[in-house]
Amino acid sequence: MDKITDKIAALPNDASFFSLEFFPPKTQIGFSNLQDRLQRMSQSLRPLFVNVTWGAGGCTASRSLELAEICQRQLGLTTCLHLTCTNMKRKVVDEALREAQIIGVRNILALRGDPPRDEEYRLDTEDGEEEEEVKENNEEFIWAADLVRYIRRTCGDFFCIGVAAYPEGHSDESHPREQSYEKDLPYLIEKVQAGADFLVTQFFFDVRAYTRFETTLREHDSKAFRKIPIIPGLLPIQNYQILKRTTKLAHCRIPPGLLEALDPIKADDEEVKRKGIHAISDMIREIQAVKSDAPRGFHFYTLNLEKVVGSILENCNLVPPETLVINGEDSTTSDLPATTKEMNGITQKAVNGISQLCKPSDPPSSRRGSTTSNYLTTTNNDSASSAPNATNTAINTTSREATWDDYPNGRFGDARSPAFGTPISYSPYSLPCTPAQARSLWGEPTSLSAITNLFTSHLSGKSVPQLPWSDDSSPSLSSETALIRDHLLTLTTTRNWWTIASQPAADGVPSTDPIHGWGPAKGFVFQKPFVELFCPTNDWDDRLKPFLKSASIAPEISFYAGTSSGRFESSESSDAVHAVTWGSFLGKEIMTATMVEEVSFRQWCEEAFGRWEEWARCCRDGAARAFLRRQREGVVLVNVIGHRYRDGEGDRLWKVLREAVRR
Repeated sequence: MDKITDKIAALPNDASFFSLEFFPPKTQIGFSNLQDRLQRMSQSLRPLFVNVTWGAGGCTASRSLELAEICQRQLGLTTCLHLTCTNMKRKVVDEALREAQIIGVRNILALRGDPPRDEEYRLDTEDGEEEEEVKENNEEFIWAADLVRYIRRTCGDFFCIGVAAYPEGHSDESHPREQSYEKDLPYLIEKVQAGADFLVTQFFFDVRAYTRFETTLREHDSKAFRKIPIIPGLLPIQNYQILKRTTKLAHCRIPPGLLEALDPIKADDEEVKRKGIHAISDMIREIQAVKSDAPRGFHFYTLNLEKVVGSILENCNLVPPETLVINGEDSTTSDLPATTKEMNGITQKAVNGISQLCKPSDPPSSRRGSTTSNYLTTTNNDSASSAPNATNTAINTTSREATWDDYPNGRFGDARSPAFGTPISYSPYSLPCTPAQARSLWGEPTSLSAITNLFTSHLSGKSVPQLPWSDDSSPSLSSETALIRDHLLTLTTTRNWWTIASQPAADGVPSTDPIHGWGPAKGFVFQKPFVELFCPTNDWDDRLKPFLKSASIAPEISFYAGTSSGRFESSESSDAVHAVTWGSFLGKEIMTATMVEEVSFRQWCEEAFGRWEEWARCCRDGAARAFLRRQREGVVLVNVIGHRYRDGEGDRLWKVLREAVRR
């Protein structure tokens, strides 16, 4: 019973169920650690099914299929593979569908995905480049309904097909002037009539908006939605900044009461999580209270994390009992041999190797405000007794294996985490705005001075609220960055060293400090200063690198450098990990919030240079496109960390860099 609709139909009408969504991690070790996490969560939580995401244009195709195979075959989980259709060749769709059939995946979530880039940018192909590829990409698919029809035409009823629905309306613009589900209804009806079997909604926080949406669908004159399963999507609240960014990108409203509850504690991720668990739990109970003639389902966008979603499921009693269905009869786990089992319709295979956890030699990991552990998950397939078997218990949401990377890992997170580089938009390289907004914000530069002016305007808090490498569009510079503004302006204006990330030093500052503070009260936070910048290649080779490697400077700094062509240099060994933000809090282990190391830097290098190309493609003027591409090829991305931050030496890194500029 591997079709989602069959499994839902087999449940009592008053039952509740849930599903979990995962994405392929960006790093190999993160992918390996996700397998351990999936094993724990599948055994402890027993979801009805799991979703595996698909990157825009098929950018994660091989990894998505590999993860889907692990879920379906190795873990015995009913798996739903996402599949986007725009900006993707038809043969990639065919290969994905064929591979899904081979590995036993019977469920597809058919999505439109990002708009076709050449249509979005509205650029003519240059000298005929990619003309045939663009034609092939878009000859079959424009909308998700086209993909649904194509799957039905080529695969018949082999797949159970789901489609996306938007309780608050859908918009391709980052700041839509108007959006409503009423405008979307014709498209949703078309998807269902094309052959869709179930709906999964975009996440939301306004329950009234969702219930209005569901009622409208059920009572619609077309009768297209009378019986179809509608599964609301929920985003566990992991972090205040992640919440703000994802809701902005998804055009999702946050009720004022929730914002009022979170705003006073936004610097304390642990408290934000606690409030978030209660908020999502209340949402679930409110939805469950609405009359339904079918089982109630809930879809969780996990961000590859387990603690919060596990706590919510336990709060709401959504974890199914360990009743096993065998030949139509109930049994308990202890009655069965260690072979294939079926839990609430989910095939569960016994796994010989269980993850070896708690490796004391590994350093702390996480991001700002997280609860860090000195233990990292590793895999040991030779020892089934090396960790407790979680099959007979709900997930331990405070265990080290559940919380070592408790918070979403962003640009400066732990590359070993399954959650590292959470792809909010699942795009290979994505600017923080639409092409039209990019042209409005940054223009179409054709000179170094024009780019430098953008950076100085941004640092001065004038007319440029964000840059292509920003993920935050706050109209004002952060209070921390403002402390080192003059140093950053010196680098930018004197040598065209364009800074994109930085922080000042902090030495035992109270965790409640309005500028540097984060985490629980009654703590102290520490920071090493660092800066990340684009430096002209000649300046890096002839000026900055020799100076940083000089005998008098090398002992007090570390650096990482990379180019668009893949050239990489560092002062450090490949396994070095630098904690640059950490905290000490009452009754807790040391919390490491920000780290810099080779794997994450290399990953960011690829994305950062990709954003140069994205910016270039936004430009209508061919001269601007060519200029930005030359800059992409002609700069080095450099991260410099200063290790002297104590005893009044917080400005030491900036003195070093100022000396390098003036040599």
